[in-house]
Formats: sequence, structure tokens, C-alpha cells
Amino acid sequence: MKNICLFFLLSLLACSHSFAQYKKSVSILGDSYSTYEGYIPAGNVPWYFDATQQGNDVNDVTLTWWHKFISGNGLRLCMNNSYSGATVCNTGYDKKDYSDRSFITRMSNLGDPDVIFIFGGTNDSWAGSPLGEYQYGKWKKEDLYKFRPAMAYMLDYMTKRYINVDIYFLINTELKEEIDESVKTICKHYGVEYIELQDIDKIAGHPSVKGMQEISRQIEAYMAAARK
Repeated sequence: MKNICLFFLLSLLACSHSFAQYKKSVSILGDSYSTYEGYIPAGNVPWYFDATQQGNDVNDVTLTWWHKFISGNGLRLCMNNSYSGATVCNTGYDKKDYSDRSFITRMSNLGDPDVIFIFGGTNDSWAGSPLGEYQYGKWKKEDLYKFRPAMAYMLDYMTKRYINVDIYFLINTELKEEIDESVKTICKHYGVEYIELQDIDKIAGHPSVKGMQEISRQIEAYMAAARK
């Protein structure tokens, strides 16, 4: 009987220790803003490298917004599925078919995280992807070549696939008004929180070291306010 009690106590202590050591994991579904060479799935195209890119000063992975946020808050990286130039919908630059790299193509490959950040919409805005109408079901293949239906399709899938996972959509600065408003409307429909970024310093259209710091800081500020 004593041996059984001792075994139970040791097991309980081991479980308690494991729970205390547990660090929440973060996955990212993104575009160039969240890439870094060697830290995204093989075949995904990065924009940020160890060498400077178009004069941008982010030349080390520790300078990225996601690395700063994760390391600075005692979290761990689960998956960074980011792809430079990717649109949320399947229509990319010059009206080309981007279904090989779109957010809706990659959204099922995020591992098993506790938190997901979606950082997208920038290329849909820059590329002039078709906007489409708000649509919250019965999507057809052709619907997913338009931003609003694809955005809704993505959040519908992700909120059902990643159960009890905190999902946040990061809204870039300087987006077209219709993209900005569409993201907010669709996020509200699915109960997904969004973080609207402000005054992000950029070089060649991409966050600089200062901009990356600001993104991380603004996410932290949002989280802190939400806990109050």
C-alpha cells in the first residue's frame, strides 16, 4: 500500500513539474513579412535573408517580429508557414493563379499550436486581387480567387480545425481601405480577434528592424490590455 501511495505521489509531482515547464507554442501563417530563410517549410520562398535585402536592415532571424515576440514572452515556435508574395486568395500578381502558395492552400499545415497569428492581406492589396462579395458558406472553386470569399473560407476552416486555439489576425498598415474593412468585418463574423498595426517603419515596403520591434511591441500591448 505504501509503495502504491509513493508511486502515486511521484507521478503527481512529475505531472505537476511537466505542467509547470509547459510553454505555449505559436504558429504563423504569413507572407514575406514573416519569412526568414531556413525557418519556413522547404519550397516556401523567403524575403528576409542573413544578407540585407534591398537595403532592409533585418539580417538576422532574431530581428524578426515573431522571433522577438516568441523569445521575449517565454513561448516556443511550432510552425512558421510563411511564403513571400503570397495572397490570401488564389489570385496573385498580374492575375496569376497563386493557388500553389495562397493562405488558403497553406492553412492546414500549422502543426498543433496554442496560438496562431495570421499576417496577411498585404499582397492581396498590392496585387489588386478581386475583392468579391461577403460570403460565409457554399464556396465554389471560383469564389476562392476573390479576397472576401477566400478570407471567410480561411477563417471558417481555421476556427473549426484549430479547436481551442487563440487565433489573431495582424492587419498591416497602408492597406487599401476595402481590404482593411473586409478583414475586420470577416474577423468579427467568426469571432477572430484582429490587431490593427500602427506606424510600422519599413524599408523597401517591408518592416525594418525598428518596424519589427514595433510589431512585436504592439502585439504585446494588445495582449496585455486583453488580460486586464
